[in-house]
Amino acid sequence: MIICESIAELDAALQSRRRNGESIGFVPTMGNLHQGHLSLVDLAKQQCGFVVVSVFVNPMQFGPDEDYERYPRTFDADVAALNGRQTDVLFIPPVEEVYPNGLEQQTKICAPAFLTEVLEGASRPGHFDGVTTIVMKLFQLVRPDAAVFGQKDFQQLKVIQRMVGDLNLPIRILPAQIARDADGLALSSRNQYLSAEQRAVAPHFQKALRELEAALRVGKRDFAELCAMAEERLLTEGFDRVDYIRICDPDYLTPSKEEDSRFVILAVARLGGTRLLDNILLGA
Repeated sequence: MIICESIAELDAALQSRRRNGESIGFVPTMGNLHQGHLSLVDLAKQQCGFVVVSVFVNPMQFGPDEDYERYPRTFDADVAALNGRQTDVLFIPPVEEVYPNGLEQQTKICAPAFLTEVLEGASRPGHFDGVTTIVMKLFQLVRPDAAVFGQKDFQQLKVIQRMVGDLNLPIRILPAQIARDADGLALSSRNQYLSAEQRAVAPHFQKALRELEAALRVGKRDFAELCAMAEERLLTEGFDRVDYIRICDPDYLTPSKEEDSRFVILAVARLGGTRLLDNILLGA
């Protein structure tokens, strides 16, 4: 695996591949990799002969109350994991390489507000501007044929798909299914912060969403009542707080209508200070 810390090194590593017309797959990450991330790399490898992974903790997508400095950096473990997945290039640039003029002077890419100012965006103003800006910069540097994003961050996936479509980028966006532990909990870097007691409660998150899914499948359409019941179940099972449970149109993230046949259930719940995120897609 070739490790590149500068844009010049990345370009040199990719030049011959581009010249030979090889298909390049790309997986952007912020590191602290787990099996969920590695499943994205596996999908990229299946679809493309050559795979680039980036590890970059992007300061632009962190809000003032979010601790960018404390985000876990696990470089050695990430390198070992990616070597085991036959990654071809790892791009791990410093902040000044990506934002040479600083964050304030950086041109930003902003997706439509109807996708970015709801759900996660409602409580994290500017977060998705930081996401789309860094993804666009990385797309321009790597110039991949395909890029893989996990369905667990469903809103982020929709935002990236919209950006790629609106700007006519010649990149296939490959959604990867949510990787889960045996008990159903979606894999996440945040899971490491759960205590043993909290980890025992956490699987009830997906169980509550599965009950909601089952209700939709048999034709129940009282969305507000269904979401309220799921929230009550989580609080009863030991969750400290439910930020939201929503049933939405999977393309526009607008509230679902009774006549709809496709849905996405989006939810965020908290155990102590750990914020867990999950979703279920129906009728895709």
